[in-house]
Parts: sequence; C-alpha cells; structure tokens
Amino acid sequence: MTNRFGVGLLSLFFLTGCVQKEILDDIAIEIARGYDWKEEDKIEGTMLVYNFQPDKSIKNTTLTTTASTSRELVNYLQEQSPEPLSEGSLEVFLFGKKLANEGLIDYLDAPIRNASIGARLFLVVVDGNAKELLNGNYGNRGNAIFISNLLLHNIKYENLPKTNLQLFFRDYYEVGKTGFLPQIKKIDDNKLELNGISFFKTDKIRVIDTLETEKMFYFKLLVDKFSEGSHIVERDADKAVIRSISSRHKMKITKRDPYTVTVHIKIRGIIREYTGPGTLTKKVITKYEKALEEEVTKECEALIKRFQEQEIDPVGLGFFIQTRTRGLHLKKDWEESDMYKNLTVKVVTDVKVLESGVIE
Repeated sequence: MTNRFGVGLLSLFFLTGCVQKEILDDIAIEIARGYDWKEEDKIEGTMLVYNFQPDKSIKNTTLTTTASTSRELVNYLQEQSPEPLSEGSLEVFLFGKKLANEGLIDYLDAPIRNASIGARLFLVVVDGNAKELLNGNYGNRGNAIFISNLLLHNIKYENLPKTNLQLFFRDYYEVGKTGFLPQIKKIDDNKLELNGISFFKTDKIRVIDTLETEKMFYFKLLVDKFSEGSHIVERDADKAVIRSISSRHKMKITKRDPYTVTVHIKIRGIIREYTGPGTLTKKVITKYEKALEEEVTKECEALIKRFQEQEIDPVGLGFFIQTRTRGLHLKKDWEESDMYKNLTVKVVTDVKVLESGVIE
C-alpha cells in the first residue's frame, strides 16, 4: 500500500512539472480584442490588456498595430508588451462594421483554433470602430467585463438570443442555418448600447442584414426562449406592459411538395402596468392577449419573409426540415434551388396572461 502511495506521489510530481505555469505578476492578460478594416489587405488590431500591479490593483492598457493577418497582429502586439500576453481570459472579440461588411472569414480562424480561448467568448459587431470603442471608459470593472455583462443582461432579461463563439460556428457550419451576432454602438466615452443583430452570408462571413432593436423581441421568440422579459402592448390609445414573460416555440411540417412549416409560439406573462381607463378586467386582459397574438404572428411572419428575400436562414428552417425528411440533400435541393424561397411559413401564437396588477 505504501509503495502504491509513493508511486502516485511521484507520478503527480512529474505531471505537475509538465504544466506551464503563468504567474499573474509576470504576464499581461488579454481581456478583449478588436479588429478594424484599415486599407486593402490590411487590418488594425487593438488589444485590451490587464496588468496586475504590485499593490494588487489592475491597470487597463490598449495595444494597437496594423498587419495583413491576425497571426501577424498577435506577433506585433506581443512585441509591444513588456510581459508575455495570455489569451486564456478573453471575454469579447470585436469587429468594426466596415470589416464585418467586407467579410470575417480570414480573421475568425485565430479564436476558433486557439485551444486557450474559451468557447463562450462573445463575438460582437461594432456599429463603428472597434478601436475607438475599446478606448472608452465603461464602468469600474474594465471595458471587457462591462461589454460582457451588457450582453449577458440582454440575453437573460431582454431581447438578445443566446450567442457565443461556439453557437455562432455551430450555425455557420450547419447547412440550413445562418449565423448571427449582436451589434453594439458607442454612445459616448462612458456609455454603450446594444443596437441590433447582424446576420451573415456564409461565403465570406460578411454582414448581409442588421435587425433593428425594435424587431429583436420577435426574432428571439423564433430562435430562443424567454425565461424573463417584458414587452409593451398597445391597443388604440392605451397600453399594457407585460412582464416576467416566458416563451417557447415549436416547428412542425404541415405540408410537403411544396413545404409548409407552422411555427407555434407560446407566451406566458404578467401585466404589471396598464394605462387604460377603468380596472383591468378579464375582458380587457383577453383583448390584450389577442392584440399580442396578432402582433407576434404578423411580425414573425414578416421577419421570415425578410430572411427568405435575403437568402439567409437564421431561424434554421432548412435544418429543421432536413431532420424531418429522409433523403433531402440541403446543399443541392435546398440552397441551390428555390425551395427555401418558396417555403410557406405560418406562425400560430398563443398568449396567456397569468396574473395582473393595475397601475393607472
């Protein structure tokens, strides 16, 4: 027994010696990176770096350079840093809008192949310049944490569907799906906002369309689910705020040759604010339920038609039909024909208000 214990300790000693140690005081931790279009065949890269000071404080530093490839950028930026750069704590990867419009295929290779970069890294399109945004001063925990928390908040409580590096590339490599990323904008040196969702063509991973913030609620209903959320429903001159929204969606093929898909959306919520006359009776609640049902059905069907015209499929209708159809070759039968354009999609919405409180 003693011999076995000694062998185990000896093995642990040798294994521990194989792990590369990184002492915080001796490295610069890269927390965010931004790429911008500079000129033909040139990109500008900006790194946001944390340096741990002897007094245990954290200093934010930005490093910037220009190169032809992302690998060259990293090498040049390493040369600017007084300590080795560690990429294992990257929170966000930002792409300026002009670069995203040209195509990101040559610049996404670095994060997906680097084993030290986590799959939950946020990829983000900047409505403007990534370098300028990273040089702002947002919150007291650093710019990268601020951006990460902004996105996490909007995923949990607002209208942004789940998104990260892993999910984006899952959709990119899956035939019958289209990848999408959040878009943020710098308002001033201390303020950012989420101002849309960018959709990509798969050829060069370039932005083909950007969804406005007021349409994001309906898109999330189609591709994700709400566990908490809120939405204002207007009827005539009155309005009600439905909070604590939970939702789910389910697709079903209801006809073939040509295909018809029916999307069932189920919404449950609570009315917490109401500006109409009188009390919030069951009859009034029913009218708001019907108003939201009609609104969601109309807006979601319009969104899908918009995607069909752009020849993108962020809802994943093609992928869904493939999983329900034996022998269907999506690349040939779906993408290279008019099957997607000719697809009929019907949205059926079911809304129930579970309880209410009145504020007049």
